[in-house]
Amino acid sequence: MSLPKSVRKAVFPVAGMGTRFLPATKAVPKEMLPVVDKPVIQYAVEEAREAGIEQFVFITGRGKHVIADHFDHAYELESLLSAREKTAELNSLLESLPQTGSVGFIRQQQPLGLGHAVWCARHFVGNEPFAVLLPDDLMVGKPGALAQMIASYNQVGGGIIVAAEEKPKDEIKRYGVVDPGKTSGNATEVKGMVEKPTTGTEPSNLCVIGRYILQPEIFGILDKQERGAGNEIQLTDAMAKMIGTTPFHAVKTDCARYDCGDKVGFLHANIAVALSRPDISSALIPILKRLNI
Repeated sequence: MSLPKSVRKAVFPVAGMGTRFLPATKAVPKEMLPVVDKPVIQYAVEEAREAGIEQFVFITGRGKHVIADHFDHAYELESLLSAREKTAELNSLLESLPQTGSVGFIRQQQPLGLGHAVWCARHFVGNEPFAVLLPDDLMVGKPGALAQMIASYNQVGGGIIVAAEEKPKDEIKRYGVVDPGKTSGNATEVKGMVEKPTTGTEPSNLCVIGRYILQPEIFGILDKQERGAGNEIQLTDAMAKMIGTTPFHAVKTDCARYDCGDKVGFLHANIAVALSRPDISSALIPILKRLNI
């Protein structure tokens, strides 16, 4: 089997208002809230770079200019760190910068749903397969979640790949849910999808999480601007209409997932990432023990 067309481009929908984190997100985008010492969005970009992504586009909204500034040079700060020989701190800034000319920003002028955010990237994507990463889902593991998905994408011959996790029954109603077919390794054939099903109607407990590999044909469906759950343009609905026209698989990665769009999940992510860091864990573990955690 010849390899499918390479996935070189990634879309990051970052236009959300972050209302669950008010008042912290009144002036600071939720994607810039730090997990230990890096903003959530940087973890997603690093995951994409590790997977071989070459071009990055951020679908932004009003008040999100800080994200653009983060992925740009800060010449005064870099000069100061260099003069003071703070090499580690300087390197931490420079290593986060994508290659010049590889980053774009597109304004989503209305909050009409994830499908609409992805549709806004249609001219950037062109006629190529592309990845979508939702920064709220922090995926921790090596290789990264997107790298594992691209490996599966190559193995099954391309098409659509979604990351998925099995969820307890009381959580399924919050997700897009897969109607599963045959399973081979970590990839399950997708026969159907339902967005946020009513409890008792879900086709399985295999739920889609915030990583996707999509084909450009999906823009033809999103062009119709059809509304779904929540009166929004749902990406799940558009993907469901492509079933039968292209290979479609859900992949369970072995990465740990933390929902940084939720306060408890965000705190969990900070603790888990801190414990994985040798420079922090030795000081953190005694504190957690004193708190009986």
